[in-house]
Amino acid sequence: MRPVNGVFGNLGTTIFTVMSALAAEHGALNLGQGFPDDEGPDDVRAVAARAIVDGPNQYPPMPGMPALRQAVAAVNKRFYGLDVDWQKEVLVTSGATEALNDCLLGLLNPGDEAIILEPAYDSYKPIIEAAGAKVVSVALEPPLWSLPLEKLAAAFSPRTKLILLNTPMNPTGKVFTRAELDAIAALLIEHDAYAVCDEVYEHLVFSGHRHVPLMTLPGMRERCVRIGSAGKTFSLTGWKIGYVTGPEHLMTPIMKVHQFVTFTTPPALQTAVAYGLGKGDDYFAGLAGSLEAKRDLMARGLKEAGFDVLPADGTYFISADFRPLGFNGTDEEFCRDITVKAKVAAIPISAFYADPAAAPRYLARFCFCKQDAVIAEASARLGAYAQRRA
Repeated sequence: MRPVNGVFGNLGTTIFTVMSALAAEHGALNLGQGFPDDEGPDDVRAVAARAIVDGPNQYPPMPGMPALRQAVAAVNKRFYGLDVDWQKEVLVTSGATEALNDCLLGLLNPGDEAIILEPAYDSYKPIIEAAGAKVVSVALEPPLWSLPLEKLAAAFSPRTKLILLNTPMNPTGKVFTRAELDAIAALLIEHDAYAVCDEVYEHLVFSGHRHVPLMTLPGMRERCVRIGSAGKTFSLTGWKIGYVTGPEHLMTPIMKVHQFVTFTTPPALQTAVAYGLGKGDDYFAGLAGSLEAKRDLMARGLKEAGFDVLPADGTYFISADFRPLGFNGTDEEFCRDITVKAKVAAIPISAFYADPAAAPRYLARFCFCKQDAVIAEASARLGAYAQRRA
């Protein structure tokens, strides 16, 4: 038989699927998957329900419903001072993962190089390789996940087309500093490269930190596309509504990819997200405040169980060093062990590296966008597990 696609045909089952299946098999609390266990704002869901009944329910415009594109442009101005042409510079996609696919396929040519910062979301590498481009990885340095600027500068070459920047960052919870962003911007200008900015957790920032889109820095408006997610902003991950903002010369090829991937996205859900983006500042502040409290609850429980807990300034995720518990195996072995014995599932950080052998093998990622009672029970189970190992 002739071979199938060499990129996707050779991919194994993701660790997320493996750990979720193991959690279900053993009745474990699943803190591996990154989705909230509530159903999102009542008013946003009510708008979607009404829109399904009232219509329209036929194909909306390929780039997205005008109301949602206008709302995306408005929040760019409201939160970041960006002036965006909603007709030419905003695209609605069926989720942020589709947005990533559209951006990378629209911007990369075979032979190009794309820089990713590891640990990295697992879809980045295969999409880049499917475009015929080469992944160049630069590893951040735990426990603060610092950006090694000399290594980043060395990663650029005449073939570098773009860098993929995820801030706030999954899985680390890192919010890139202004100094780090300035350094990235300078390298992009020096090497005439672009940035695809995965900013789906833009409103989930804690501890007094502030999300600064790279696009707002001098010289970056024409070099960046930024990706947002209604799933993260409204705890509606199953709706799969993403949006891309960028200059027209970059958005044009990205939109052409979109038209041959999904073409469009459910209109009722677009209508509801447009409404949601117009919510008051109290909603966005309340969302971040609620998740910060959950982060603190999870961090406290992990510390009491004996873990060393790494900082998490944004996202749904917090990482913990399990070596103080006396476990000497790999991070994947640890995550399997706690799923079976503690009935709590987590994700090994090495799963976010192109080469797991080059990754730190002593860290596990826990998802804290869960009910407080679930976090408390998971912490108690992990504490009992640690005591049994003592």
